[in-house]
Amino acid sequence: MTLPSWRDAKFGTMKRAALWLVTVVGEGNVFTKEDVKNAFPGISQADRRVRDLRDYGWKIDTHREDALLGQHEQRFVAQGQPVWEPGKATKDSLSITDTQRRKVLTMDGNRCRSCGITPGQVYTGSFESAQIDIARRKVKQPDGSSAVQFVAECNRCRVGGRGLEADLGAVIEGVSKLGGLQRQMLTDWVAADEREFGAVERLWADFRTLPAESRDKVRATLGLPPA
Repeated sequence: MTLPSWRDAKFGTMKRAALWLVTVVGEGNVFTKEDVKNAFPGISQADRRVRDLRDYGWKIDTHREDALLGQHEQRFVAQGQPVWEPGKATKDSLSITDTQRRKVLTMDGNRCRSCGITPGQVYTGSFESAQIDIARRKVKQPDGSSAVQFVAECNRCRVGGRGLEADLGAVIEGVSKLGGLQRQMLTDWVAADEREFGAVERLWADFRTLPAESRDKVRATLGLPPA
C-alpha cells in the first residue's frame, strides 16, 4: 500500500509528522529536534506534534528510555495507529496520565520490576544511577490473546527488554504444578513481593559473572577440573 506524502498540506502537522517518521526516518533510527524543525519549517511546536503521537500507540524514545541517545536525540522505535487514515486518529487507551503513572509506581513498589533497582540507586560497577519510568509490556494471556499493560521499569531494562512478551498463562500453569512446600514458598515470596537469596544462591550469581579463568579457580577450590 502506497502511503500519502508527508509533504501533503491537507494533513495536519501530527499526521504529516507520522508519515515523515515512517517514510523518512524509519523505525529504529534516530532523529533530533533540529531534524523536525528542518522538515517542518515555519510550523510552531512541530516537535510537540511528534510527541503527541505517543498517545496513539507510537513508541518514540528519548535519552530517558534509551541510554544510548544524546540529550537532544530521539529514536523512532515502533509505529502506532496510522493516524493519517480516516477514523484512525483515536487516542490509544494506553496513554497514561500523571495520576495513573503515580498509581503504577506505587503498585510496583517504586522499583524496576525487571531488576529490582530503585530510583537513584547506582548500577553495580558503574556511576550511573537508575531512573524509573513506566513501560508498556506485552502479556500473553491464558487464552492465548495478548494484552499490553503498564509496568515500572528502569532505563537500562527498558532498552534491553524491547519486544519481550511476558507469558501469564505459563506462570499460572507453572504455579498449578508446584508441590505443597514449593507452592507455600512461592506464596510467601509473592505476599512479601520480595525474595531473600541465600548465601549459596548469591555465590552462584557472583560465580556466573566471573571470566573463564577465574571460574576455573573456583572450580579448583571445589575439587572440580577446569571447564
